[in-house]
Amino acid sequence: MRCLKSFGERIASRDPDRQTAEVHIRIAFMNRFNALGTAEIERLG
Repeated sequence: MRCLKSFGERIASRDPDRQTAEVHIRIAFMNRFNALGTAEIERLG
């Protein structure tokens, strides 16, 4: 929840369908940022 709030404290939309879409977009951003920051580990030997 803390990460979700880092993209903004409030949801801007008032329509429930748009609120759902806004939350999905925020979660997609978080997942993408996590994927970019995750190190790839290769096994040696």
